[in-house]
Amino acid sequence: MCNLYNVSPKEEVERHFRVVVKAGGAGEEAYPQAPVGPFGRGLFIRAGSAAAEAREAVIGQWGMVPPRSKQPRPAGRAILTNNARIESVAERPTYRDAWLSGRRCLIPAQSYQEPNWETGRNIWWPLRRADGLPWALAGIWSEWQHPETGELIPNYSMLTLNCDAHPLLKRLHKPDPALPPDAQDKRAVMPIRPEDWQAWLRGSVSEAQTLLAAERLPAPEEFDPGPAEQTDALLARLRKGPPQGSLF
Repeated sequence: MCNLYNVSPKEEVERHFRVVVKAGGAGEEAYPQAPVGPFGRGLFIRAGSAAAEAREAVIGQWGMVPPRSKQPRPAGRAILTNNARIESVAERPTYRDAWLSGRRCLIPAQSYQEPNWETGRNIWWPLRRADGLPWALAGIWSEWQHPETGELIPNYSMLTLNCDAHPLLKRLHKPDPALPPDAQDKRAVMPIRPEDWQAWLRGSVSEAQTLLAAERLPAPEEFDPGPAEQTDALLARLRKGPPQGSLF
């Protein structure tokens, strides 16, 4: 799962996704600033209402609002709704209507952050594409109307799936020592490839489901190798023996 990511710059989003981002002008909301955390302001891209290929960019809250909620976000951060498990998205009340109604989106991300614990301490990996282009992360979206003010608040969540078998992504997140390596249920967000954007945004639920299979996760070489190489170098030094009193 992901709890921190960097929104791609406005010009990059407009160029790569072929959308016009209405932000920063007179009477418009400011463009989201990186990084974005749970219930922060981010950006998602959904199918437009006009031409079949049209897409529109929307600024909204990263964290879906439960249907009967009286506030757009919980009083505390114990309950996070910025990630939704694909295995239960069709049953969970917060996400069910968005998923079954086909309200799917692409979430532009310059990078997203995940923890690596192979040294015994948390090392954050900023996961970028090797080619420098934005990720288009799979998401669902909704709109919530404030019961007192009438304000309409767009909100969205990233979808996650099991990545225990992925050569690179299985290295992330703190492992449970009580479980075998192939049963950790480590989670990953799912990038959608450009050739699948149309099917993701406008296809049926079953068509969208096929795009979220674990075997469709990006190959290791599609990721910027920097974070893994730095951790591997550190692990090699640790095997030789760290300095007294320090892992580094």
